[in-house]
Amino acid sequence: MQLDDLYRRVIMDHYKNPRNRGSFSDDALTVNLNNPTCGDRISLQLIVEDGIVKDARYTGEGCSISMSSASMMTDAVKGKTVSEALDLADRFSTMMKGGEADFDEYEDLEALSGVNKFPARIKCATLAWNALKKGIE
Repeated sequence: MQLDDLYRRVIMDHYKNPRNRGSFSDDALTVNLNNPTCGDRISLQLIVEDGIVKDARYTGEGCSISMSSASMMTDAVKGKTVSEALDLADRFSTMMKGGEADFDEYEDLEALSGVNKFPARIKCATLAWNALKKGIE
């Protein structure tokens, strides 16, 4: 199996079996963003206590790239400090710009590395991450 096939399977797994999809009933930090270019939209909810992302969930609609990225992002940041979550977002941004990034703590993110070859899809992949940055900052 080629690496591209493996990455495609990881992306489709997160799309068809999303992690952390849903919303909180209590007072969670909520950020709503959309990508007007393609119509993707996300509502990200975070529970941050004592500088730690205790939980993260999302709802929204969009392509497999944006929804898979949201699934991966919410999985990756849970339990991280705010600083660690922002560092992860910065590394993801570096990867989307074609740079090298290491995701040993959550390797599924590497499945989105090929998106940077399609500039129109980068906004899809970064939508949830931009919501995370906006919410934390």
